[in-house]
Order: sequence, then C-alpha cells, then structure tokens
Amino acid sequence: MKAPGSYQELAELLRSRLPKLASGQLRIAHLLLADPEGTAYRGISEAARLLEVRESSVTRFANSLGLPGYPDIMELCRTWVAEQAQVARRTEHAAEPEPGGLLSAVLEQEQTNLSRTFSHLERPSWRRAVELLARAPRVHVMGLRECRPVADLAAQRLGEVLPAVHRLGAGSLPDELRELCEDEVLLVFSVRRYAADTVRVAGYAKETGLPVVALTDNAASPLVESAEVALFAETSGVSYSRSLTALTALTQALVTEVAIELGDPKPDHRLLDTLHFYH
Repeated sequence: MKAPGSYQELAELLRSRLPKLASGQLRIAHLLLADPEGTAYRGISEAARLLEVRESSVTRFANSLGLPGYPDIMELCRTWVAEQAQVARRTEHAAEPEPGGLLSAVLEQEQTNLSRTFSHLERPSWRRAVELLARAPRVHVMGLRECRPVADLAAQRLGEVLPAVHRLGAGSLPDELRELCEDEVLLVFSVRRYAADTVRVAGYAKETGLPVVALTDNAASPLVESAEVALFAETSGVSYSRSLTALTALTQALVTEVAIELGDPKPDHRLLDTLHFYH
C-alpha cells in the first residue's frame, strides 16, 4: 500500500477506513482528523494517554497506514500546519498596497478550499444526498451560529423546488421537534466548534427514523455518527475565523442538483410579484 505523502492524503485515507475501524482505532482516526494542529506537536506518549490506548496501538495504527511510525504522522501534520501558517502570514502586510496582501491570501485560500472540497467528494454519497432530499415529502433544515446563514440559504432555495421545507431553530426546539416524522429528511450544517443543539437534533432525528444529511467539515465531526450521508467542506481561513465559502458553494451545488433531479422546476414567484416584493 502506498503511504500518504501529505496530510490531505492521510485524511482521505482515514475517512475511507472509518466504517471498518475498531473502537480504539476509531478514536485515533478521529483525533487525527479533528486536530491536525495538536497532532503536529503531540508526542506518542501524550497521544496514547489522551486516547486511552497503548503506545504500541498508536504505532501499529501508523503502520497500518503504510507509515513507519507515529512520528511520520506528526511530520505530515507539521507540514500541513506550516502550509496554513504560510498563507496566514500573508495577512501581516495586508495594509500594504503591493500584491501578496490580504486579498491575495484570501483568494488563494478560498481557491484551495473549493478545490479540495469538490475533488474529495465521494460520488455515491453525493448521489445519495440528492436522492434523499429530492424524494422526501418534507425536509427539515438546521444550522446555528456561523452556519445559520448557510442553512437559511439551503432552506430558501430548497423551498422553491420541494413541496415542504421546515426551518428548525427559529423557535422552541422541543416544540419544533414534535413536527419531525419518519421518512422525512433532516439536513444539518455545523463546523468546528460544533453547535451542541445541532448535534442533539441530528441524534434525535436518527432515533426517530429520519435520514440525516450532514454538511460539515471533516469525518471526525459529531454529526457523522447520526448521518446517513455526510458531505465535507474545507473551512480553513487566513485568520482565526473559519471560512464558509466552500460550505456555501457545496450547499448551492447540492440544491441545484436536487432541482435538476426534479426536472429543474421554475420557482413560483407569483405571490412575490403580486406583493411587488422585488424592485
């Protein structure tokens, strides 16, 4: 087996193996996916203690990935962290008019995020997400905090092509959750740090029998456990804030393909026209 040569390749390999991993291995994989920054400088002893596994288990896990040992995982993470830092350093001279300032750094980062997001999409997962949403008698949409505007966009656009769309999170959640029925679909959005209410609603939906489609940032996201389908967007930013550009683009692509699946119906704007909503 060819060993991963970058953190991106490592993450892709881990995601493909998640369903087959035992509990201890799963904890290791989740940590590597969720915290590459910490892994870059966390020694094997500290990692084993944090994961509640033996150091030998961590070494064997690295070997199973085609790597000589855990230090090689650390090196892949260090290289990735250095690449992110190099992009971030471009913001230090953002006030200067010459090229290489904030705008250039943001453009480069967003292009990278978009490229990685769409190149790493698994086609079967994508098709399943489209089918679930297109065939659902009703779709419930949930997204809080920074993901709220992305969820609002999804709900508004899906509402133009689907028979029934319900936006969760606007009122009392216990009252709203009473409206969830089996065979409907829940579409959820959350990225690190994950909104606890969104995670709980996804878990409740799964217990109720609703298929969950999750748009999140990596396979270690707590939404993955409840999701029938999880789609991942890169969210790296040039500062401490995470970027939602790729998540928004992924959402728009998903809604567009759902519309195409339904025959690309033209939105009914007669009421808006009657009310002279648009200028």
